[in-house]
Amino acid sequence: MSQAPQSQESGHHQGPISTPQQLIAAVLAAFIIPVVIIVLLVNYVSSGNSSAAGSEALSAQAVSQRIMPVGTVEIKVASANTGPRSGEEVYKAQCTNCHAAGMLNAPKFGDAGAWGPRIAKGEALLLEHALKGFNAMPAQGGGDFSDLEVHRGLAYMANAGGAKFTEPAAPAAAASAP
Repeated sequence: MSQAPQSQESGHHQGPISTPQQLIAAVLAAFIIPVVIIVLLVNYVSSGNSSAAGSEALSAQAVSQRIMPVGTVEIKVASANTGPRSGEEVYKAQCTNCHAAGMLNAPKFGDAGAWGPRIAKGEALLLEHALKGFNAMPAQGGGDFSDLEVHRGLAYMANAGGAKFTEPAAPAAAASAP
């Protein structure tokens, strides 16, 4: 004798929601959770980096950066003085940037206490440091001067700090050949 399989015809199907409270909670969760997710996504997208591609691509600053030339042209004003500049002119043009305020341990202009140990090392070493750079100071203090002009500027600053250096004279003009 074979037995027929028993069917589950006991009346109704049993699901995960069995009370009205569970039904209300499921319906609310089905609406609230997607709404919260959508709101969070909108906030995430709108708070993103505003400098992303396309957001300010046509702003004046962005355009000027893209079309910036590779090279630059510098125009310098030609002074009426055709010879080498004096020590004071060199100091005012370049050296005052650091030596007036004592930036990066630069000896202040006129400060005998700061210049004394440097002057004691000799004019030749000071000139070498001025021409080639020393510690934080770049060569020629970052300027564009002749060696004679740098030497004059050094003498001017050191003398204000107590030295007795003589400002170097310009070399005699070469005699023109007949």
